[in-house]
Amino acid sequence: MKNRKIYKMVIGGNEVEIETGAYCGQTNGTCLVKCGETVVMVNVTMSKSPRDGIDFFPLGVDYEEKMYSVGRIPGGFKKREARPSDKGILVCRLIDRPLRPLFPKGFYNDVSVVATCLSIEQDFPPEVYVMIGSSVALSISDIPFAGPTGSVVVGYVNGEYVINPNQEQRDLSKLHLNLSGTKDAILMVEAGCNEISESEMIAAILFGHEEIKRIVAFIESIQEEIGKTKIIPNIYSAGPEIYKAVREYADDLIDVTLNEFDRQARQQLEEAFEADVFAHFSDIYPGCKKDIANVLYKMKKQKIRAKILNSGIRPDGRSETEIRHIWCEHGILPRVHGSAVFTRGQTQVLNIATLGTIGEVQKLEGLDNEVCKRYMHHYNFPGYSVGEAKPSRSPGRREIGHGALAERALEPVLPNEIAFPYTIRTVSEVMSSNGSSSMASVCGSSLSLMDAGVPIKSPVAGVAMGLISNEDKSIIKVLTDIQGLEDFLGDMDFKVAGTAAGITAIQMDIKIKGINEEILRKALEQARVGRLEILGKMNEVLSKANTKLSKYAPKIISFDIDPDKIRDVIGSGGKVINKIIEDTGVKIDINETGTVFIACIDYDKAELAKEIIMSIVKVAEVGEIIQGKVVRLMDFGVFVNISHGKDGMVHISKLSDDRIEAVTEVVNQDDLVKVEVIKVDEKGRVDLKLIEVVERSGIISEPPAKSEPKQFGRAPRR
Repeated sequence: MKNRKIYKMVIGGNEVEIETGAYCGQTNGTCLVKCGETVVMVNVTMSKSPRDGIDFFPLGVDYEEKMYSVGRIPGGFKKREARPSDKGILVCRLIDRPLRPLFPKGFYNDVSVVATCLSIEQDFPPEVYVMIGSSVALSISDIPFAGPTGSVVVGYVNGEYVINPNQEQRDLSKLHLNLSGTKDAILMVEAGCNEISESEMIAAILFGHEEIKRIVAFIESIQEEIGKTKIIPNIYSAGPEIYKAVREYADDLIDVTLNEFDRQARQQLEEAFEADVFAHFSDIYPGCKKDIANVLYKMKKQKIRAKILNSGIRPDGRSETEIRHIWCEHGILPRVHGSAVFTRGQTQVLNIATLGTIGEVQKLEGLDNEVCKRYMHHYNFPGYSVGEAKPSRSPGRREIGHGALAERALEPVLPNEIAFPYTIRTVSEVMSSNGSSSMASVCGSSLSLMDAGVPIKSPVAGVAMGLISNEDKSIIKVLTDIQGLEDFLGDMDFKVAGTAAGITAIQMDIKIKGINEEILRKALEQARVGRLEILGKMNEVLSKANTKLSKYAPKIISFDIDPDKIRDVIGSGGKVINKIIEDTGVKIDINETGTVFIACIDYDKAELAKEIIMSIVKVAEVGEIIQGKVVRLMDFGVFVNISHGKDGMVHISKLSDDRIEAVTEVVNQDDLVKVEVIKVDEKGRVDLKLIEVVERSGIISEPPAKSEPKQFGRAPRR
């Protein structure tokens, strides 16, 4: 294949191969990325003209998890891949966020990025390679993309930073940092971490950026050799005549609306002001409402940013580092296991915690080795939270992303399965939103978990940081606790969550072409100060977990048994365990290591089930004295039930010190007796000696029939 090109470089100590030119010839750009036995394919395409009637860049990113890549057949009835998993959606967001800022403003052609997993080796997870592949495919295409970008994962193992850690390193790492950027700046940060400090996080980002610079240089060399000439994009803008006329008419009017600090009052003024402007120009520029609206948007953006940069005045009148008014409460819903409301300004989140049995974990079907999830955070954003009349739909990428961020923020402080043997679900219902609802979800979840009695290590809070900068970055304003307008018109949304001890999660979205070390340091320090202030407000309401669970929560006890005894507890076809469940009304889960979890509203029932299970797995010891019931009479002795499902034999010679002719001279059926264990053989069979009859059953047993001697050899002829 004469067009096939293969390029290689070492990233994080592993050789990465980029192949292009052999496949998918009708795309604008394509490549295969290989590392170890992981192979991913990325294809990018672009429509020939802008989409009519839109005012946004229609970038579509799809990440396709093919189960054949890990040698599995999909579950379900149809046995084919359907909608992407939550993890797949999160990877789509990872790909999208560093690419979007590098397309021209006003470029409205459809651009599609499709990343497909073809073969996966667990030591080389595909996420970072599809991000690199998307940069390569766009860079060598004719699509107007101002890259390349580079991407890495940074781990922190035994005090050392690691690029693209393998499975063993990931299991030991205190940090999982997804990082993307150009050779000059950072574009995207997403991390889950175990209470690391701001200085450790900065060091991790800078360490990763050095590798990103090498990756960008590598992609630039590929682009220089085989890259297509970029098209000159058709950029939308309002005409200069309309731009000048609208600015002259609306300049003073828009100032009046922006001087109002109350959001709802400002919105009413804006609606009246826009209606006036549209009415004024309806005859002058008929059919140009979109152009007029575009000019008004630009004017509003410029004026709000100028007020912040030049006067330090934010849209609601706060200073740069000031946090909106906070109030919170907990225990407001009587039947749920835990509940809390966290309110910050006009953003308000109700969070509900539910405790379930270990058997209620979420089962996962994906490309990695994770098969279940014990903690789930679900985030819902209904239309009424922003005053909109619209029907509720299934969760979209935003909802799934915000839920995953809150999940990452709280996972490091949750007790393990042994200390707290529950499956945990928290649900954030956004009741009102004006920015930073994802961080309010983190705060509300922390409170509701403590209200539910989950012994979390430390309370967790989150805060969203914003950025306003002028064109040459000579003036920079980092804003603490941004509201919706500052997010929409600003340059950055940098969410930071953590405890008083350190950071547990980070997510950064950039709308400009990257940020530098100075901005990172300033944002993380302001976030630390803001987080501590928010934690102080939360601690005034609830600073540690309730000592008692809700009376409606399942009560769970856990203990360990010998894994070899699991089959005895379950029984043939589940008969034994189902009988225990039927008799006690509990739920029972047993994992492969022999840990038993028993759940019930009534502790006494759980203890009874435990007693039964322990009796099943109990191993008799020589010299042990046991009380049991006579369950079977034989001519050579009797069988005594010494534990659940376990009998031992008392030979006739061990029933009495005197010689007896029949076992019924000493015991009868169902007598309660006390016996001593005198022998346990290699097969677990138990020999006993009678000590005393504790209680007579009242049954008079007939002497057992003599056992017929066994016949050996050929039967005699009749």
